[in-house]
Amino acid sequence: MIVVEDTTAPNGPHPVLAVTGLAREARLAAGPGVATVGAGGNPERLRDLLRGRAGPGCRAVMSIGIAGGLDPELVPGDVVVATGVSAGGMRHPAHDRVVAALARRLADAPARIVLADVVGVEAAVLSPHAKARLRSETGAAAVDMESHVAAAFAEAHGLPFCAVRVVCDPADRALPAAIAKALKPDGEPDILAVLSALARRSASVGGLVRLARDSSAAFASLGRCRALLGVGLGVPDLGELLRDVA
Repeated sequence: MIVVEDTTAPNGPHPVLAVTGLAREARLAAGPGVATVGAGGNPERLRDLLRGRAGPGCRAVMSIGIAGGLDPELVPGDVVVATGVSAGGMRHPAHDRVVAALARRLADAPARIVLADVVGVEAAVLSPHAKARLRSETGAAAVDMESHVAAAFAEAHGLPFCAVRVVCDPADRALPAAIAKALKPDGEPDILAVLSALARRSASVGGLVRLARDSSAAFASLGRCRALLGVGLGVPDLGELLRDVA
């Protein structure tokens, strides 16, 4: 079951919509002035979920969570504030005033903060070779499976788009295919799928340990960023007119 949590913004009629892949990301993003929507790492399911909304019901759209690193200089826990997202030969720019506001909010974060493009994909990018190719083709610093869907939704409704993504698996590290797919539709980890992958030897214990270490660093950094962003995920009220979604 897909989880959608809406929280009414205290300073306006509409919240910021936080688009995530993992349930843990959605829980971190939630708070005053925020609505969360997640689809378990499935871009098409996310599109269906967004299309099913009665209206946008938000004043801005933020893609937030962890990501794969493409820039070889980035390590787990480094933060990418997206200047835009590319996918399928198209680029959706992030709102420059929002990007600047987020960068100011995150200036005190202990992690490295990078302003750069991200790229959205339909399936997980698993190997260092595939990451290097994607980096060469797009120049993006990180890759995820939600930002391009979130950006298209924002553009369709005339809303500001932004993204904050924290590097989990760096550019030189492979992501085990079986583990990348071990998610339930609500974004919770599928423990039985992980155990099955280990039993089939399609995933190694060493690979899981490295992924757990990287994930721990990424989520710790994401949690610190979330605290700094504050109400409405730090997205300023730009005073833009919204459609009536009542």
